[in-house]
Amino acid sequence: VSTSHLQLAAFALGTVGWILCTISMGIVDWRVWHVNNTTIISSGIAWVGIWKVCFISYLHVSPGYREQFCHKFSGYDSFIPHEIHAAQGLLLIAMFMGLLGLAATIIALRNVYMGITHKTLIAPFFLVGGFFYISAGLCVLIPVSWNFYSITHNQSIAFPPSYYMPSSPAAQEAGAAIPVGIVAVILLLLSGTFSLSYRFPMTANTVTK
Repeated sequence: VSTSHLQLAAFALGTVGWILCTISMGIVDWRVWHVNNTTIISSGIAWVGIWKVCFISYLHVSPGYREQFCHKFSGYDSFIPHEIHAAQGLLLIAMFMGLLGLAATIIALRNVYMGITHKTLIAPFFLVGGFFYISAGLCVLIPVSWNFYSITHNQSIAFPPSYYMPSSPAAQEAGAAIPVGIVAVILLLLSGTFSLSYRFPMTANTVTK
């Protein structure tokens, strides 16, 4: 037990990182667009996520939604930029890998705290968990950094007319999903590093009674 304190911390950090990864995937404001024409986008601000785009409108632009209009992206939409497509796929992979990392760490910690001292029932699970944590962190890092690059260069998106969105904003900034994703990356990479640093004590018995 005394040799697995870092791995217990890895489980805690990995859990928080996995939760933040899931939250960032669901947050709609990856990009905050500022537009000059407020005829339909009444507030002058639109939120572009990886699954949909939303804005406040005082016109009846969508059945049942007189104030907030949202339009979901389809997997077949050709106008969606590559960084958004990448975010959709990589964040799903990250969520799955993070879950596998948590499962492997739980198994290893369970064996440790139950007094099981067989090396093959502890060390490999910590190593597998660390691998999945780091892989999940990298899968979050790629779309977060790619989308942040697009934001800083004010890149446009050719929305179709039914979205009521201009193709280019007057200005854009990073939304809440970007810092949440960055924190998730840090926690997942730290968790993976802690898990991979486990060293089985040489004095422990290697046979489970």
